[in-house]
Amino acid sequence: MSALSADDVEVALVKAGRTKIRYPAELLDDDGNHLTVRAPWAAPGVRDFGFVRFEAGDVFVEHYWRDRWYAIKEVYAADGTLKGWYCDVTRPAVRDGAVLTVEDLDLDLWVSPDRGTVLRLDEDEFAQSGLAAADPEAAAAATRALDELEALALGEGFDLR
Repeated sequence: MSALSADDVEVALVKAGRTKIRYPAELLDDDGNHLTVRAPWAAPGVRDFGFVRFEAGDVFVEHYWRDRWYAIKEVYAADGTLKGWYCDVTRPAVRDGAVLTVEDLDLDLWVSPDRGTVLRLDEDEFAQSGLAAADPEAAAAATRALDELEALALGEGFDLR
């Protein structure tokens, strides 16, 4: 990767101790707790989940916190239409210079643009991850985070501050 400007970061998504993906993102804001970045769809090809497709041209506005166990990603199509929100349950984000590291804890939530569809995802992967045995406090925090995200989605919506 080329040198990052002061307005760029590299997002490193870590899962089970391995880097799952790294990608450049434009840093929109960092108030010391809440970080917001914008990045194009970074994975190769199309990822079709059935309820949404991530593809070339999509733009993600990603919200991370240093004190919350989740990240919320606003997903936009190439034409600017909101596709919905993809929420990752994660350990709190860590920024070290131009690298923003986020540890994925398997649990996810999808919310459609009208908030009419709210899907809890990957609960089976989370159960099989062994986190509950290896780190019961983190597993409990992850479960609470998913419940909180679902309640926000079904209620007043996300507070992206």
